[in-house]
Formats: sequence, C-alpha cells, structure tokens
Amino acid sequence: MPHALASRLSAVSPSITLAMNARAMELKARGVDVFAFGVGEPDFEPPQAVLDAAKKAIDAGASKYTAVTGIPALKEAICDATEKARGWRPEPKNVCVSVGAKHVLFNLALALYEAGDEVVIPKPYWVTYPEQVRMMGATPVLVDTREDEGWKMSPERLARALSPRTKAVVLCTPSNPTGTAYTEEETRALCEVLRAHDCWLIVDEIYAELVYEGFRFVSAAKIAPDLRDRMVIVDGVSKTYAMTGWRIGWALAPAPLVKALDVVQGQSTTNAAAVAQHAAAAAMRLPIADFGPTRAMFEKRRNAMVAGLESIPGVRCRKPEGAFYAFADVRGLYGLEWGTKTLETDEDVAFWLLDQAHVAAVPGGGFGAPGYVRFSYATSEERIAAGIAAIRGVVEKAWQVDRTGSTKVR
Repeated sequence: MPHALASRLSAVSPSITLAMNARAMELKARGVDVFAFGVGEPDFEPPQAVLDAAKKAIDAGASKYTAVTGIPALKEAICDATEKARGWRPEPKNVCVSVGAKHVLFNLALALYEAGDEVVIPKPYWVTYPEQVRMMGATPVLVDTREDEGWKMSPERLARALSPRTKAVVLCTPSNPTGTAYTEEETRALCEVLRAHDCWLIVDEIYAELVYEGFRFVSAAKIAPDLRDRMVIVDGVSKTYAMTGWRIGWALAPAPLVKALDVVQGQSTTNAAAVAQHAAAAAMRLPIADFGPTRAMFEKRRNAMVAGLESIPGVRCRKPEGAFYAFADVRGLYGLEWGTKTLETDEDVAFWLLDQAHVAAVPGGGFGAPGYVRFSYATSEERIAAGIAAIRGVVEKAWQVDRTGSTKVR
C-alpha cells in the first residue's frame, strides 16, 4: 500500500486526555460551563519579570536561530537555579534545552531506545512515558504499585523488573498522575538497586517545587552523584512558572548524551523559540522564595479538592504529597445507571461526569490504573468548590435513583 502509515504507530495508543479534552471543547462550543479538572495547567499568568524579559528580548531582536541546545544565558540560569533549589550544580555542557519537557523525553527516547530494549516504568504513569518507548520499538516494563503504599515503586519491585535488556528506568517525582513524591530515603534505596545494574535513570522532576506540608524534595542527582554519568534529570518552566505555552524544558545529562541530543534535535526542531528562552532565563533567575505564596495556594487547592472528593458517596481519594493532581478511586460508583448504560469502568465514570456534571477529568486506565480518575486542582478554590458541588449533585441523585429503582439516571 503506497499510502500506508508507518508500522511503529500501530503500537501507540491515542491519548485519552486528548479525547476528554475534545469532548469538553465540544460542550464549551455549545456554551456549556465546563469545570476544567482534566488539564495540568496553572490558571494564572507567569511572573511579571518573565513577561518583561520576553518583551525586552523582542525589542532587542531575539528573532533568529539560536544554538540547538539553548542560549548561554538560559543554560547558565538553569545551572544556577539547579544549584540553589536542588543542591547540586550541572555545567552548561550538561544542559540541552528543548521544546518543553515532553520534547526532552521524546529526544531521549530517540537517542537511547531501540528494538530489544526494555524501559522500566512504575504504574500509574504519565500516559506519554510508555507510548514513547513503544514508538521506538522498545518494550515498556510496567511495575505495579499500590495505593496503600503511596503509589511508590519499592526497591524489591524495581530489582525484579530489571533485566539484561533494561536500557532505562523512568521515575516521576512528584508524580503525574498520583501526586506521589519519593522521600530522600526512598529515592536513595532505588538508586542503591540501580548501582548494581548498568542502565540509565531518567527522573522527571518538573513538579519538584510543588510539594506540600513541609515535604522535603531531594533530587536523585544530589542523592547519588556517582550515578550522574548515567542519569538524566528532566525539568522545565511549565508548571512552577505557569509557562505551559512557552514550551521550554531541558535535560540535565552527561555531556556525551547532550551531544547526542544535539544531533537529534538538530535534525528535528532545532532550537526552542528564542524569545521563550529569554523569558525562561528570567524565570530561572527569580528567587525561589518568591514561589512560596504560589506553593501555599496550591496546597489550599489540594486540600479543597481532596476533601471535596472524599465527601462524595462512592469516591475515595488519597492526599498527594505534590504536583497538582488528586487521583480518586471511583470504583464505588460502578453499577450506577446512565441512560441505557451502566457505569462499569473509570472511562464510563469520567465521561458520565463530563456529560452530567460538566466536569472534565481524566480516567485512570490511560495512566495504567483502571478504577481511578485524575482531577487537576490547578484552578481556583471557587471553581473547585463549584465543580465538586456539581459532581456531588449528580452522584447523590444517581444513588437515590439506583436505590429506589424507580427510574434510570438520565
């Protein structure tokens, strides 16, 4: 067939997040007020210093190509900020700036994975991690975790998942979708397992500043400096600085791998947008103490979302240590009726909530955790309260109808 698509795509699943977003956009186009609990995107603007830096860069003529892996000012700012916030210092030669953290991960997949390789990923996982592995012809090895153990991969489970074919282990802390964050001791124990196995450790730390109730995040690169020659830290400005649309992320990696990423990126996107790089450099130069009020605001939102979900009959929700997601167990809603359909899966529940309560959230099956739904609290407490009230209304109505058996939920 001359018009056939590449066979590699047959191994890749479409994003359930995008499917939910498309349905939500349809409702919005019809004038429906949709509660956007599905999007991992802060609802406020970047700091003014970031916006001012972008305007200044435009006026100064920042409209040309830059070096593939980023402008020197941004690389220096990333190194300085990493030292201040994470307690270890990379050098500019260890930095590759890309078009967002997702692009960093894709470049890493191209540079590292090939057919026959295995990549260990704990469940629940961000939907993109295993799909990028499959796209390269490699095999994701998905490690089960348990909610009553904090959704954390234990050293024992990690050790059992490793094999001679393991090319990399991917860890996200704090986690999307669960908000789980590994303590220093827990990360140290995982690193100890990996010392005996020659593979890469890729740690996605993009939510590292978003931790609550005094939780102390410690980077794997600080904990295990002896593993830095086969460790990659993935980070970016999207979450901490509300710069999702600016598309700036980076890898902190050994210099030989950065050179490989330069080759990969040089034959695809080339540099990230010049103006966005200058804006990101300004973000990196902001005092980390300035982020305190934002963290406190997210903590209040977390508490409101978790308490609200816990108040809904049939829903349970663990309080996360970080990020801005609440990962709720919705299996208690199974069996409720929706028109001619009975709720039987997390996907049923998510689409039912969108249709009935106009709440957009993401079913957990796409994250490797069927029975759960991810709710983002990157929105105001007022919107959280209103969205929870909408969910409670339709659930309580459904429970009443189900118990009386008088009619089906509509």
